Amino acid sequence: MKLFHAAALAMTLFSAHTLAADIKFATEATYPPFEYMNDKNEFAGFDIELAQAVCAAAKLTCTFSNQAFDSLIPSLKFRRFDVAIAAMDVTEERAKQVDFSDIYYANSAVFVAADGKFKDLAQLAGKNVGVQNGTSHQSYLLEQLKGQDVKAVPYASYQNALMDLTSGRVDAVFADTAVAAEWLKSHPGYQMVGKPVTDAKYFGAGFAMAVNKGNKTLLDSLNKGLAAIKADGSYQKLYDKYFAK
Repeated sequence: MKLFHAAALAMTLFSAHTLAADIKFATEATYPPFEYMNDKNEFAGFDIELAQAVCAAAKLTCTFSNQAFDSLIPSLKFRRFDVAIAAMDVTEERAKQVDFSDIYYANSAVFVAADGKFKDLAQLAGKNVGVQNGTSHQSYLLEQLKGQDVKAVPYASYQNALMDLTSGRVDAVFADTAVAAEWLKSHPGYQMVGKPVTDAKYFGAGFAMAVNKGNKTLLDSLNKGLAAIKADGSYQKLYDKYFAK
């Protein structure tokens, strides 16, 4: 577990929640460039550095832990940690279970397959497409492409799905555009198929941090921290570090 040290926030607000001295973040660290473990076995990635910057701006002491993506919201609801940050799309269904911060990243999704295997998305009919379990990508395939007989194959992580793509166990993988672009840099012979998907129901709202329902005290602190790093230019520098390449 990696500690990010900042001064503890001492405050009393009119809320059913009080702000803990240490804010526990959970993520799913197999999703570069957003979150992953580096060669020193430390949490790294855009989401991690963003959370650290938000914590510093909000004068919070924050720690990070790793767990499966599909257990993030259930664990949050059981108060096993305080915040989830894991390239999580804001969707109507999730918003019924947790409260979201302001958006910190505008998102889209793409299909990835071997070069020349598919000319367009229509050719994915009847094919096996790898997705991470519990994600909006999985929901999109099951709900929007069921008429095309696209078969969603669930995986615990996208790294496993992409490994099976290279071994031919699945025909394509459906992932966030930035994640796919990062993977394609080191995997010649593969390409994006069709245009990025920006369906607002699944991807269009963007990524946000999630907190337990009703925790306005923490949510306000996170939003103030996010606004501060956007105002002072820190956010743009971080964005350029990971995506302006």
